[in-house]
Amino acid sequence: MSLDFYCNKLGLTELKRYDSDKGRFTLIFLAAPGDEEAQVELTYNWDPEEYDEGRNFGHLAYRVDDIYALCQKLMDGGVTINRPPRDGHMAFVRSPDNISIELLQKGDALPPTEPWASMPSVGHW
Repeated sequence: MSLDFYCNKLGLTELKRYDSDKGRFTLIFLAAPGDEEAQVELTYNWDPEEYDEGRNFGHLAYRVDDIYALCQKLMDGGVTINRPPRDGHMAFVRSPDNISIELLQKGDALPPTEPWASMPSVGHW
């Protein structure tokens, strides 16, 4: 579920994967195409464990070419836009693992447009 979100919906690419039989976990390293030095590491623990937001950090920030197009693609894929890009510059979504992800428009903000300009925030980010 998380790989689908990060790769198929956000557009990151899997760079490498490491399985630890002894530690019973898998590490998966992702990056934005063309920006392989800035990587996101996903950890999959093989044994069931309950997580809450206390096990992660504040949030990830991800700069995008067209914030409106990406938010539409995410919504079409079933992702809730928690804080819509009303200003054409910033939006927040949550990953399937409840990680807050800030989407930032590359360069100048896009002109405010509907449905984003009047879309209310949902939940928390």
